[in-house]
Amino acid sequence: MDSAPSPSLDVATPERVSLSLPVAGIGYRCLAYLADLFILFVFWVIAYFTFTLLVSDVIGFFQGLSGLAQTLLVVGVFATQWVYWTAAEVLMDGQTPGKRLVGIRVVRVDGSPVGVLESAVRNLVRVVDSLPLVYAVGVLSVLLTRQHRRLGDLLAGTLLVREERIDLDKYTAPATGSVALPAAAHAERLTSEDVELILSFLTRAPELEPQARARLGTKLVERYGGLDEAGRATVLASPQSTEAFLRARVQTER
Repeated sequence: MDSAPSPSLDVATPERVSLSLPVAGIGYRCLAYLADLFILFVFWVIAYFTFTLLVSDVIGFFQGLSGLAQTLLVVGVFATQWVYWTAAEVLMDGQTPGKRLVGIRVVRVDGSPVGVLESAVRNLVRVVDSLPLVYAVGVLSVLLTRQHRRLGDLLAGTLLVREERIDLDKYTAPATGSVALPAAAHAERLTSEDVELILSFLTRAPELEPQARARLGTKLVERYGGLDEAGRATVLASPQSTEAFLRARVQTER
């Protein structure tokens, strides 16, 4: 979607395996924003026509408001949109409907899930990013920063990453039979820390999201497998075979 090579966010997991998360560029951001903007537009259209059922002359009603009331109304409109962005990111684990549609997610700069404070700050600063027109400040910041972060992200300590597509069927389908796995012929002996690391992954694997589960399993097989290309392809064919190989790898050291 973005023509230039995308930077990445390197994250250290509890298993001490480094993951590289692809950062979302301006193209992904724009599509997600337009999708969310459409949702907000539909909301305000419905709200307007609902209000017309109560007040016949809507324009005259607003013109008759005091300056303070009009100011509070404008603030209320912004606050409603701010609540939409913030609540969605907190409740949907760093996503809004638009971000989920495009496949991107807000995370902290260390790769951990975004919290209420970070989301509130980045979306509060959205009003500055939108200045002077069509998000000029935000677009300029995204283009000039290495990890494509707008001003709100810089102040909140967040950024947007892309979610790679994972074949979910491999993670939900039960094992259909035993598959002969290659032996780790060229692997070095595992230290006690290595064994602890692998066992930690095997314990947590069923609770991990498919993307994290696949990435971590692949990293561990590449680090400790001692396999040729054909062997790696066999082992990494499914999470079941990946984890069975790692389990056998640990057992050979006991």
